[in-house]
Amino acid sequence: MLSLEGLAVFGAASLVVGALLLVPLGAGLWLLPPAAAVLRRTSDRCRTRLTRWTGAPVGPPEPLPRVSSGRTGSVGRACRRSAAVLGDDGFGRDLRWALLEPVTGALLVTLPLVLVVHGVFGALVQPFLWRRLGDDYWFAFVPVRSTRTMLVALALALVFLAAGVRFAPVALRLHARQARRLLAVPPTVELSRRVARLTETRAEAMDVHAAELHRIERDLHDGAQARLVALGMTLDRATLLLSSEPDAARALLLDVREASERALQDLRELVRGIRPPILADRGLGDALRSLALDSLLDVRVDVRLPARLPAPVESAAYFAVAELLANAGKHAGADEIRVTAAHDGARLRVTVADDGKGGADPAGGTGLLGVQRRLGTFDGTVAVHSPPGGPTIVTLEIPCASSSPKTSSS
Repeated sequence: MLSLEGLAVFGAASLVVGALLLVPLGAGLWLLPPAAAVLRRTSDRCRTRLTRWTGAPVGPPEPLPRVSSGRTGSVGRACRRSAAVLGDDGFGRDLRWALLEPVTGALLVTLPLVLVVHGVFGALVQPFLWRRLGDDYWFAFVPVRSTRTMLVALALALVFLAAGVRFAPVALRLHARQARRLLAVPPTVELSRRVARLTETRAEAMDVHAAELHRIERDLHDGAQARLVALGMTLDRATLLLSSEPDAARALLLDVREASERALQDLRELVRGIRPPILADRGLGDALRSLALDSLLDVRVDVRLPARLPAPVESAAYFAVAELLANAGKHAGADEIRVTAAHDGARLRVTVADDGKGGADPAGGTGLLGVQRRLGTFDGTVAVHSPPGGPTIVTLEIPCASSSPKTSSS
């Protein structure tokens, strides 16, 4: 497996180096962008493997730059695309990693294996065959010519075997550390990306906030306010008829009662759209269970939250899960959904997994983009794993700290 990976890395690096060498001849202008894309896919596989091995995510670089065609000819487009790739910092990190990985990675991985194989041979094979190997046989730096030197070689073989077994995990850690150092985005670049992302999401949040205020104003004007105005007019009519036509006044008062109930229902629905009462009173866990009960699908909820979270974070997570449940029933054709929520002391992680047909794409307009924007306000992330045929697994992460003692059961 490691050798195949090494060959893949070597092949990707060879493609890029070959394209770079052909740039002065012109052919490299067309070969460099696809070669860089192959190298990026190879490095992304390594990032995924490092994340799985170490448990700490290795942040990917920004996607390779794409240059619009514009009005330039094919040669001009090729020059612009190649220049954009060469100026990309992520491409430089990928290339450095690909050039060093076959050398340093092979040494770190091969050395323990060589020690183990040499130790096994010296401990299990050479004690029985040393006489047949002749006087010119050496085990490492020990000439094996007698029983005494054979025993010395046997002891050395056991040392090699123990050293190989002991050094194997150390070599893997060193290999992972070196690959992480070469592939991970530098802290300064990551900080700049976070600042840019927060600036963008803040502007989007202000637009969303203004649109939400406009919606609330419209709902109040068209709903509860209109009903309350009609209720006041009906009360005026009932007051005028109270002395002359008491039966008609009584009927109008009954209408006033029904109108007040409808206005109250409108206000409740409006408040529920802003922040559901169960979310404010019982917390995120019980609010998610309420969503599961209201859903037409089979939704199972597993919540492990040690305490209440900040109210804006709970609202963002609640409405994000509500959107994902709606997507699963509307677009994915899912029958069963599992929602898990946990807090590790630094971030809230919510996972929504369904058994639908898969193929979900945030760029496809299925609500995932809105979820990303909602969580982006809190510097949160949305990870979507949805291969064709399913299942679809959406993981939401929001950095936050718990704020109050636990109020809902798990």
